Amino acid sequence: MIAVVFSVACFGALGGLLRFATGVWVSAHYPRHFYLATLAVNIVGCLIIGYLYGAFLGKPDAPAYLKAGLIVGFVGGLTTFSSFSLDTLRLLDNGQAVLAIGYAAASVLGGLLATWAGLYLTKI
Repeated sequence: MIAVVFSVACFGALGGLLRFATGVWVSAHYPRHFYLATLAVNIVGCLIIGYLYGAFLGKPDAPAYLKAGLIVGFVGGLTTFSSFSLDTLRLLDNGQAVLAIGYAAASVLGGLLATWAGLYLTKI
């Protein structure tokens, strides 16, 4: 069990650092479009989780620490639906309702599509 906990913590740190780096990069290059970092990591994270889930379905003997470390730790640290909610509210507070609705729709639909694509990639 300690290996699983350690794996989740280490991979979670990596996912969180990648999310942070993405936010810094987007803010430096597109400061008016702060929400793009969250959108990008959510869609990429959904693609990764779909792929990992599909890959691990075919490998039931894969170590628990690896499954949990990658899915719960890395992808959990990378994806940011709590930040997504805050970004959407910030857009609404700034009077950008149309952009907020588009952003929310793109995040949810894009995430579902990317998760499906990741799962599909394991079958080809």
